Amino acid sequence: MRAVAFLFVVAGCSLAGCVRAQVATNLPPTEIENFELQTGAVIVKGFQLTGSMATSAGMVSVRCKESVNVSTSRRQCGIAVVLEESPSHRELLIVDYDELAPLQDGLDYLSKISHDITALPAFDATFTTRSGLRIAAHSDRVQGSIQDFLQLGDGPRIPLTPDQFAQFRNLIAQARTTLDAVQQKNSVP
Repeated sequence: MRAVAFLFVVAGCSLAGCVRAQVATNLPPTEIENFELQTGAVIVKGFQLTGSMATSAGMVSVRCKESVNVSTSRRQCGIAVVLEESPSHRELLIVDYDELAPLQDGLDYLSKISHDITALPAFDATFTTRSGLRIAAHSDRVQGSIQDFLQLGDGPRIPLTPDQFAQFRNLIAQARTTLDAVQQKNSVP
């Protein structure tokens, strides 16, 4: 009898762990998105368009975000990268403020990558944020060119020309500069 009771307790505990794990995986991957899900409080979402660029897949925009819980004055900042493929179809990914410096470093690295990164004839180098924004450099052969890509989540890779890649780097740098100023303003008592 004790063995059966013990098995029920073990089974119940393992099911509780599964439920807890399921809940955790359904949460948005970014801090700012989780912050905006708070209930029982007024959340103000501020935003500003940093800039846009045309790509073969549509218009890519970078927007600064600041969300504030007015009850606690707590704030979260980040950016939204938006792909508007048509007036009726839009993809959006959020990048937390703490990911902007590594994202800029990744963009800088990928802008300078060369074939000597590996002894093998082809490579694929990527930088990915928590929300699934991917920047990639790809080459099939040592003598060929290196192609840059932007990808939002599970969407298709969007090829970027060198000018588009540089423009995207600049948009991220501008957004970070704007949010640095917002963070500094908010830290002054």
